[in-house]
Amino acid sequence: MNLYLYIIFAAVSFLASVAGAICGIGGGVLIKPILDAFGVLSVSTISFLSSCTVLSMSCYSVVKAKLSGSSLVDIKTGTPLAIGAALGGVAGKLMFQYLSNLSENKNQVGAVQALCLLVITLGTLIYTLKKDMIHTHHVSNHLICILIGLVLGIFSSFLGIGGGPINLVVLFFFFSMDTKTAAQNSLYIILFSQIASLINTLATGNVPEFGIELLVIMVLCGILGGAAGRIVNRRMEASMVNQLFIGLMVVIMLICVYNIIQFI
Repeated sequence: MNLYLYIIFAAVSFLASVAGAICGIGGGVLIKPILDAFGVLSVSTISFLSSCTVLSMSCYSVVKAKLSGSSLVDIKTGTPLAIGAALGGVAGKLMFQYLSNLSENKNQVGAVQALCLLVITLGTLIYTLKKDMIHTHHVSNHLICILIGLVLGIFSSFLGIGGGPINLVVLFFFFSMDTKTAAQNSLYIILFSQIASLINTLATGNVPEFGIELLVIMVLCGILGGAAGRIVNRRMEASMVNQLFIGLMVVIMLICVYNIIQFI
């Protein structure tokens, strides 16, 4: 890879992690499709690097919030969700590996991921615009929480996006959380799903080939982005966070459309 590509990967990882920490979408929902669009690395490699970057950012954000006493994570519901997300993280990674091994043309896997992300993001955008008119719930049953977390983990791991917008919609609808509370709980869920996904990848020996320096750069930028995002989040009103979230959804959908055309 040329130097300018390293700079692009670093910039994307940092800026996506800033946005991810602010909105609770993990950053991978931006990192994965944007880097896929450049077409310089395989789909599986981008998925792995994106997951590692999201893991580093979410780990920093969750731990920092806990240590500073500013955590808004609801442990009673967040932990069962996180357990389900961890199980889903393994299931999603196995699904991705199966689809990847099944397809001779690896670009087809990227097209499937881009299409799934496009549909999810569109649904999320519609819900976000209409959420004031939608009746929400207060789920407290631990088994249901685990099942919801399982579905979130599968999506996040299979798509290589960490958690993405679907986390926030689920937290809005099933748990009636406000934007900032949902953002922190989303990162908590993402942390567990990505840890499980990474452990599964290492245990099964399915780590793709890449330069270790690229991983280090992206992980460091993920942590720095998480730190910057936390600072910005504290200074933003919930309405501004919501507007940023909507803007990002539009950008993500446009990138997904481009990637679908590119991979087909």
